[in-house]
Amino acid sequence: MTPIQLTINGQTKFIEAPPMKRLLDVLREDLHLTGAKEGCGEGECGSCSVLMNDDLVNSCLVPILQAEGARITTIEGVAITEQLHPIQQCFLENGGAQCGICTPGMILATHHLLKKYPHPTSLQIQEGLSGNLCRCTGYIRIFNAVQAAALAGVAE
Repeated sequence: MTPIQLTINGQTKFIEAPPMKRLLDVLREDLHLTGAKEGCGEGECGSCSVLMNDDLVNSCLVPILQAEGARITTIEGVAITEQLHPIQQCFLENGGAQCGICTPGMILATHHLLKKYPHPTSLQIQEGLSGNLCRCTGYIRIFNAVQAAALAGVAE
């Protein structure tokens, strides 16, 4: 077991875990933050996406030791109040969420995308979400949600 300090959703956490335990498992099992989902376990689907030091990462590929001292934002940390974050609201209003497996990762990918490109082109949206797979929506509603968030000035 290795002592690890990291900041999760703005709160400093101290945990002890095997150094190669996946960040995904620490989030879900040790910290009870179940928003990040295990889809493929191979970094292909994006269901486990989180922000680590403001970069979008697949938490199933990150050993917890690599997260030592990092700032992690999960879907649970996106909305600061009890109200939905504007990106979440746009996903809700545009039907961008169906079964919910990919939704947390898609919302975090959108958050990351809009910080980089506040008014993204269609191609930038496609590229920004390319690491996240959805088997329910056909992507059009997700793209519409991202465009709505951009028009609402979410990143500004």
